[in-house]
Amino acid sequence: DFVAPFYDLEWLWDGARFWLTQARPVTRRPHYTYPALQNQPAIWTRGNTCELLPDPLAAFDWNFSRRGVNALLEQGARLAGYPLQDGVQRAGLFHGRLYLEASIMQWELWNAVDVPPASMNVMMGGHQPEITVPASSWRERLRRGLNMLRYLRRAGAVRQRGEAAIVRVRAMAQRLRAAPPPAEHAALRAAIQEAGQVARSEFDMFFLQGSGGGSLSLLRDTLEKAFPGEGAALGAALLAGGEASVTVQQNYALLALAQQARQLGRDSAQFQRALADFLQAYGHRGHYETYFRNASWREQPDSLLAQLDSLADIDADGLRQRQQHAAAQAWARIRQHAPWPTRLLLRWLARAANRECNQREAARSALIDNLDAVRHLGDGAIALLRQRGVLHADEGREALQHLFMWEIDSACQGSLPAASLRARLLDRQARFARWQAETAPEYLLIQPDGQHTAGVLPASPIPTDGQGWCGVATGAGVARGRVRRIRHPAEGVALQAGEILVAPSTDPGWTPLFLKAGGLVVETGGYLSHAAIVAREFALPAVVNLPGIMEALQDGEWVEVDGGRGVVRRVSNG
Repeated sequence: DFVAPFYDLEWLWDGARFWLTQARPVTRRPHYTYPALQNQPAIWTRGNTCELLPDPLAAFDWNFSRRGVNALLEQGARLAGYPLQDGVQRAGLFHGRLYLEASIMQWELWNAVDVPPASMNVMMGGHQPEITVPASSWRERLRRGLNMLRYLRRAGAVRQRGEAAIVRVRAMAQRLRAAPPPAEHAALRAAIQEAGQVARSEFDMFFLQGSGGGSLSLLRDTLEKAFPGEGAALGAALLAGGEASVTVQQNYALLALAQQARQLGRDSAQFQRALADFLQAYGHRGHYETYFRNASWREQPDSLLAQLDSLADIDADGLRQRQQHAAAQAWARIRQHAPWPTRLLLRWLARAANRECNQREAARSALIDNLDAVRHLGDGAIALLRQRGVLHADEGREALQHLFMWEIDSACQGSLPAASLRARLLDRQARFARWQAETAPEYLLIQPDGQHTAGVLPASPIPTDGQGWCGVATGAGVARGRVRRIRHPAEGVALQAGEILVAPSTDPGWTPLFLKAGGLVVETGGYLSHAAIVAREFALPAVVNLPGIMEALQDGEWVEVDGGRGVVRRVSNG
């Protein structure tokens, strides 16, 4: 099955039919990687993926995730003219969770454009080790510099095409959702194939999603050289003053909706029109929206509406002033202490980083819009599979997620026996339940001889006083407040304004809570994670990549979040 699809097959042809005579599982596969990594362990990490995909993946999710990961992570190196190793896989499924092959990613970024493995780890998050890279000659460094120039020269046109693709994909998704799912198989297949074509053709949009950290990394490194120890803080502050991403625009629109609910009443026609407009623009988003099984806000708006009363008290103008103040202070410090060439470079990098982060968020929004259209069409497949006897009358997406698109299509057409597919479905459901009961390690090291080592790291106390933890600094400023641990965004009504939001992971479904929080602490994520991007835009003090912090802290105790130094520590009182 899809979890371990590695078999030696023996078959014969009798002149009329094929016969499968034997199938044996492959118990030892070669370590397929770049020659320089042959004697180093493969590093499979959840440091990035556990933010958006913390739970197990079913067959439907894995099919799109594996294809998407490779499409996302290959585009930047190809643009730089770097020769990628054919057939290398950057996505893996262990314990039912999505892992990335960090050793491959570290090598490609270093050998292509001279990004050190340590910097790659900071950007992606996690506590996985670094690969060992050989010493470089001046010719190799020159080659990497030329690759970077080639990347920069080509990237502008690709980004323009990517932005056009975002508009195109979103328009297609809205059109597919506008009508009921086709009830006839041929029409349903055509619609699903149209939606699925995005994963096979819109590579420019995937480039925006997967190559959004170059300018941000350079901005942070340049600031760190000019202001040692302050690079992360100043970088976060500079990005607070830029053009708002689609996610931040979404949250300001939500604040306006909350004000209308309070002023007009939720039953008024004017509020209902405003709600319909909001859902038209942002209704494809939702809680842990990357999973096919999870409903969007358009389908289940109740969790969103439950936040409106508390959001109506938030001062949107005050939020904007906080952003502008953080950026103004950072630029004042730069003007005072940095020479003019550095100032010019920082302005260029800040604009580029803001644009790239915004494009990253916009591309993700378009991909989720596309997935929401697939969910909509999936309802038509559910109806057909119930007629064929594959699904029972009370089964829907929770069952459909365990099938691949080709299995769904064949079963809807009637060319795949219902009984055999039903047996496969039940087997996958049982395995999925086992995965849900497992605790997946943060990373895995697979040695060239096949030996596995699991890596699980707790939160690390700062040795100076034993009362703090050090993570990745991702937000400007310092905040003090009471701890509020939230395990799922649906619990967000418990968060009071000014409290420190402590979460296991975040995705766009969490961002309405950022509007109320005084500070943010997240167990997962890196400098380029979703939480980091949005926290920087809101000038929200934030620290990410602190595994175990949910258990280390208790609701109600006071903490200080230093978003510039990446430190969270207990304080005696407010």
